[in-house]
Amino acid sequence: MLNRLTDSLNFQAQALTLRSERQRLIASNIANADTPGYVARDFNFASALRDATGQSSAAASGLPSTKLQLATTSATGHLQRDGRPAGARVEPDMNYAAASQTNLDSNSVDMDRERASFADNTVRYEATLRFINGSVRTLNTAITGQ
Repeated sequence: MLNRLTDSLNFQAQALTLRSERQRLIASNIANADTPGYVARDFNFASALRDATGQSSAAASGLPSTKLQLATTSATGHLQRDGRPAGARVEPDMNYAAASQTNLDSNSVDMDRERASFADNTVRYEATLRFINGSVRTLNTAITGQ
């Protein structure tokens, strides 16, 4: 029972971290809207969340995951299969945005797209915070018995 509760909170915490990183990227794109040669960046949130939580596409479809786990003797002294230190945060794959309009300065920032992405990500960030608050409130109610 406790594993399900902590898994839910860990999932929401990973989602919150990725949402804040995406918000930072979108804000950077907006700030560089007038910078000549700047190429807007973003990442696929769904695949980044799957990578961060260790879920494969098979696990997302409801089938059991067949991910191979390596045996380690130390939690921090080993490298993972991808060469990162054990426990290191997974960085999302960054993508470059294609320019929707041709610009003389080769800037690919589309302010309409960036504003819409910023607003959408803000709403989803707040929803994730509400999920976390609701989970903590439910836990608190269950513990205190009120």
